[in-house]
Amino acid sequence: MSEEQKVQEELQEQLDTETPVDAADATATESADDQLAGALQEVAELKEQVLRVQAEMQNVRRRAELDVEKAHKFGVEKFANEMLATVDNLERALAAAVADDEATKAIRKGVEMTLSGLVAGLEKFKVESVDPVGSAFNPEFHQAMAMVENPDAAPNTVIAVMQKGYTLQGRLLRPAMVVVSKGAPQIDESA
Repeated sequence: MSEEQKVQEELQEQLDTETPVDAADATATESADDQLAGALQEVAELKEQVLRVQAEMQNVRRRAELDVEKAHKFGVEKFANEMLATVDNLERALAAAVADDEATKAIRKGVEMTLSGLVAGLEKFKVESVDPVGSAFNPEFHQAMAMVENPDAAPNTVIAVMQKGYTLQGRLLRPAMVVVSKGAPQIDESA
C-alpha cells in the first residue's frame, strides 16, 4: 500500500471511532448562528440609522447656509424700506421746487445731490426702482390705484406712476402705485 492510502485509512478509522456530536453541542451551534444573524441584522439597522443621521446633518447644514446667505442678501431690507420714504420726500421736494427761481436754486441743487447720493447708496445694496410707465401691468410688482380709459394705450398698460416701487435683489420691497389703462368703450354700431 502506498503512503496516501495508509493516511486515508487512518483518517477513516479516526472518524469511525469518534463519538457523534451530542444534542447540546448542536443547540449551542444553532444558538450561536441565531446570535450571529441577530448581530448582523442589528449592525445593518445601525448602519442605516447612521446614514440617516448623516443625511439629516447635511440637510441641516445646507439649510443653515441658505439662511445665512439670505440674511446677508436681505439683511438691509428693513433699513432700505425706511430709506424709501426719504427718497420719496426728496423727489417731492424737487418736483415742488421751481427750477428757474434764483432763490431756491441752491436748495434745489442740494436736494438733487442728496437724492442722488442716497439713491447711489441704495443701489450699492441692490435696491432698484420699479418705474413701469408704458409697460404691461404686472400684479407682482405693481399696485393698480386707478383704471382710466385711454384710446392711445393698450388695455392693462401702465400709463402713470403715482409712487415708484422698489426691489431688493430682485425681491419686491414696495410695489409701484400705478394708473392702468383700460380698453376704450365699445361702440355698438348695430344699434
